[in-house]
Amino acid sequence: MTIMPHAAPFARFADWFAAASAAEPNDPNAMALATAGSDGVPSLRVVLLKAWDERGFVFYTNLASQKGREIAANRHVHLNFHWKSLQRQVRIGGTAALVSEAEADAYFATRPRDSQLGAWASLQSQPLPDRAAFEARLAAFDAQFPDIVPRPPHWSGWRVTPARIEYWQARDGRWHEREAFVRDTAGWQHGLVYP
Repeated sequence: MTIMPHAAPFARFADWFAAASAAEPNDPNAMALATAGSDGVPSLRVVLLKAWDERGFVFYTNLASQKGREIAANRHVHLNFHWKSLQRQVRIGGTAALVSEAEADAYFATRPRDSQLGAWASLQSQPLPDRAAFEARLAAFDAQFPDIVPRPPHWSGWRVTPARIEYWQARDGRWHEREAFVRDTAGWQHGLVYP
């Protein structure tokens, strides 16, 4: 592998994300998030990328949810973007850390009111006896917060700081192109990977 400038893997992501934003009909910011709890059992779900820069890739969630509990127990996570219309994937492996309180507050303030109320009302990942129970909690928090809905203390964002970013482009004959950026103490190393 060769040493690349620090921004190189992020410049590629900017180009590919812009292309996906123009081409994908739904949620180009959707990414699979793989976690594992302290028991080592993996779990996978789709979340939405809400911010990114050279510090990492940010999504928001209920910290008491399954993914929140698993990340708190094991900070090593993987992300995967799959843009089918472009026949591209981006795989990102790294460690997750909470965003600052100010970042979480700022993002929460941009959410629609219904989403803000849902963050209070949902006991995410816990058993729900029936839909009416959730709707009753929504109504209660709607009454409690008639104007501004503050960010719940159990809701925040995780920033995934990448240690490895791989760009995958489909090619004919399944001779796919895979390009990996791996961070070490010298910076970002860069090279190709067999398909």
